[in-house]
Amino acid sequence: MPKKMPRDCQTPRHHSKRKRGLLSPLPPLPPLPPPAAPSSSSLPSLFFFPMQRCHPSLFKKCAQEIRQIHCKQDYFAVVEKNGSVLIFDQGDERQGHPRKPRYVNLRKNTRVDCLDTEATHMLILSLEGKLFEHSISTTTNKSEIRLLEDLVNKPIVQIACGDHHSMALSKGGELFTWGNNSHGQLGSGSQITFLKMPQLVKDLQGIPVAQIAAGGAHCLVLSLSGAVYSWGKNSFGQLGLGHTKDMALPQYITALEHKKTVFVSCGGEHSAVLSKDGLVCTFGAGGHGQLGHNSTRNELTPRLVAELFGAQVSQIACGGWHTLVYVSSLGKIYAFGSREEGQLGSGDKSSQLIPLPLKLPLNEENGRKHNQENGTSGNEIKIIAEGNQSIVLFLKEKDPYINLNGIAVVNNEKLDKWISCSDAQQWEHIKKNIRLIFSSVACVNGSFLEKRDKLFGTSHKISGVDVSEVLLFYEKIKKKPRVFQQVIKESEKLLKSLPSSSLSPEALGVYLIMPVLLQDDQSNQLLGLLAEAIWRLQHKDLQVLESLWSNLETPFFKDLVNLYQKLCGISLSRLIIQAKTFKELTYGPQVEMTSRVLQILYQVNCKVGFKVQEKNFYVPEVKEIWWQDWCTDPFLVILQKLTKYPCIFDMKNKIEVHKVTCQWVHFSRPTNPLVLHIRREHLVNDALQTLRLRVPTMYGGPLKVIFHGEPGTDGGGLSREFFRIITKELCEPKAQIFRRFECSNLIWFPSEVPGHQDIFHLIGVLSGMALFNFHKVPFPFPLALYKKILGIPLSLEDLRELSPTEGSNLQKMLDEEYDDILEEMMLDFTVMKKEGEAIVTVELKENGANIPITKHNRKEYVDAYVNYVFNESVKKPFKDFMDGFLRGCPANSWRIFLPTELQTVFRGHTKYDWQLLEKNANYINYEKTDQTIKNFWAVFHELPEEKKKNFLVFLTGTDRIPAEGMDYLILEIDKLQKENPDEYYPMANTCSHILGLPNYSSEEILREKFLIALENYEKFGLS
Repeated sequence: MPKKMPRDCQTPRHHSKRKRGLLSPLPPLPPLPPPAAPSSSSLPSLFFFPMQRCHPSLFKKCAQEIRQIHCKQDYFAVVEKNGSVLIFDQGDERQGHPRKPRYVNLRKNTRVDCLDTEATHMLILSLEGKLFEHSISTTTNKSEIRLLEDLVNKPIVQIACGDHHSMALSKGGELFTWGNNSHGQLGSGSQITFLKMPQLVKDLQGIPVAQIAAGGAHCLVLSLSGAVYSWGKNSFGQLGLGHTKDMALPQYITALEHKKTVFVSCGGEHSAVLSKDGLVCTFGAGGHGQLGHNSTRNELTPRLVAELFGAQVSQIACGGWHTLVYVSSLGKIYAFGSREEGQLGSGDKSSQLIPLPLKLPLNEENGRKHNQENGTSGNEIKIIAEGNQSIVLFLKEKDPYINLNGIAVVNNEKLDKWISCSDAQQWEHIKKNIRLIFSSVACVNGSFLEKRDKLFGTSHKISGVDVSEVLLFYEKIKKKPRVFQQVIKESEKLLKSLPSSSLSPEALGVYLIMPVLLQDDQSNQLLGLLAEAIWRLQHKDLQVLESLWSNLETPFFKDLVNLYQKLCGISLSRLIIQAKTFKELTYGPQVEMTSRVLQILYQVNCKVGFKVQEKNFYVPEVKEIWWQDWCTDPFLVILQKLTKYPCIFDMKNKIEVHKVTCQWVHFSRPTNPLVLHIRREHLVNDALQTLRLRVPTMYGGPLKVIFHGEPGTDGGGLSREFFRIITKELCEPKAQIFRRFECSNLIWFPSEVPGHQDIFHLIGVLSGMALFNFHKVPFPFPLALYKKILGIPLSLEDLRELSPTEGSNLQKMLDEEYDDILEEMMLDFTVMKKEGEAIVTVELKENGANIPITKHNRKEYVDAYVNYVFNESVKKPFKDFMDGFLRGCPANSWRIFLPTELQTVFRGHTKYDWQLLEKNANYINYEKTDQTIKNFWAVFHELPEEKKKNFLVFLTGTDRIPAEGMDYLILEIDKLQKENPDEYYPMANTCSHILGLPNYSSEEILREKFLIALENYEKFGLS
């Protein structure tokens, strides 16, 4: 077997053939005599290396006549300023007779903008954006130019050719490729090795492309925000991705993120990029020193050319095995790489590993004179490196080819023309322009990018979109209905074609731009289309969009929320009307899609700290659902769908949803009430024993409580009284059920299950039954319990609520600045646990006893500690509790609540507003102005706070305010019709919150009777 070449020296054999042209070198052309040292009046305007490969006639061309020059091994092609194409063949090199230069015959009145070539044909781009193809094979040199019909309706602005593949960028932001695909260089992901017809590179849709470049069998694309994408052959790391695997689809070069890239160039097997700051990075094959790193090593990721650091490079150009850079501030051109064929000028044939000035027959002093005499500056020098050739042009005018033609975007000049247009013919042209831009995601994204360096900040967190510019654009075109309507018309087509995935955050800018343009969408149809497009986004892209939303300024984010809140309400109202009218429902997707968008925005809002108040997400129209006949299928379908998006419900609406859902569950599977016969002195034992004997599947249903030896039918009040008492008794220290934290007076599950093994299961059943029957179970649990029920991760903040001392100590550990203090604590990844009478050590991670706490692992320790307290140490009791809770509450509508809301629903709250209780009171057989009523409220407001709470217990069975608030606690006072009212006490109907109040003769008697009733409410008519 032949010995394998070292990696640093490997060069692809087929590439070597292409660049050298033949397997064995031919005798070179007779060298031209070197020019004499030029005077300031006869300085050349273009230079070629190696000079002997250049057609002699080329030296007669003035650089000022050249629009573009392109070289291959066998010829030079020149685009003249007048739009003509002139080809200089080398002819029969063996006899030293080059052919006469020939013009390429184009269609009549067709002027050429630029050209490029691959191995078999030349691409010629006209100033009108038409793309032509011309064969350059030796047997068909005189073939006619062929128009590429597949792209005839796609104005092309840039072209690039590799060895055997071609690229074309349209004005509408679409990139097309065709030709050889043996290494995936077409970027289609296809396994087909050759494609004759141009095809769209779909993965780059939506990305505003600034420049395209093709190497031997790889491609680079630069976006307007400085992002660089690569694909194709990667044997030497020329894709800059950190590996050598060929890629058949465009890949984002992460290593160039935020590098402010403004230009890219591809060599045969290497690549170079130029930053806005004049820095050069190279990567790929380095066997000839073409990377400029003073080595022949290949580089798999972009590496800064250190020798050029601080030089402010303004141009780069990659040849087959060499690289040129131009530093305008110094007026010098530097070169590095292969010198084997004289492409770096005269000298030996060894590789040049670092950038050195190109030896032009023009000294520094003459160079300054040249610029002065020709009215040029260093910026008007153009460098070209192709194959084994290097070319330098000195130009009087700035080379238009340096500033690449770009995709169509909106700018101030263009917008002013749109707005001021009054000519009908000109308007037709403007309509085409609007159609081109606003039917293309890439053009729209490229139209509203941030200015200056903010442009280069685009990432998964920053969109690069200047939303204020979008708003300014909207305000201007809104005043011109003709322009506005045309933009909206084209935007509708765009929204229908938005892709479901994107390669880069840059492609998602349209989701920030369109809501601003569509804010006046009266039909709401276009906003619906945008919601549908968001609905279709793949999960990874949706996550990126959420990140971009989270970095919007608050006013723009709030506007976005308001748009979808309004749209959701309108869509829901239409759906309800449909259901009411036709008594059936075809559940339209728009309601669910807009609700989902609103829920995603809500989640983003939560992550960034509630930039927008929760009320901005509420959709008032949801109330219309339970105003209807909720037992009918259409409205239950609506309700079931909408509960997946809880942000649209306010607290009161969520409670209504929960009530309706529980009622529907009971309605759909009616069961006999669960009756608890309770002796007050044995309340806990009687209740738990009854639950043990009950068939488990029948826990969820109506609940009735009967207290032995006491009158009254349970209309709700007795059940409320039962839950108030049993909650209190289960939490008593003597019950030894829960672990109580003295510093917070809160309870938590113990690490060991005490007494009966089913105790937490039954407590869960009781809690579920209370929730299903709309009663309170005011266990003093921390918020952590309700987070765990809802599956929300817990944090140190939750531990600080439960155990302020532990939480504070852990926070101090996180805040400690000095390592030695942490070492003095002598902590490791263990925690002490009590098992019976013994204290045991529990490791928080494997081998935790031997892992000391340091500054580097303290966050891991705190997280592990919190996880142990809330999860690991209480797995069994919490699982039992949840199993029982789900049996006790068969309706899952509780998932709609936030943790704080669920806590309030479970426990009620204690925000008392006694004045509001009086204000909302209703009177039966009394008037508000009656003296008895005045006396009653005078006595009531004089009571101490505890007595007022006792009154709530007397009235409702609990001292807790409903989760909806004090407004929902309506007191009705009815007159007890008795002959001698002073002999009777007030009576309470806890079901309807009616207070039976005798018509007392004096305030003193009222006070006395009222206080006695509060102390002995079980005896005096509680029902």
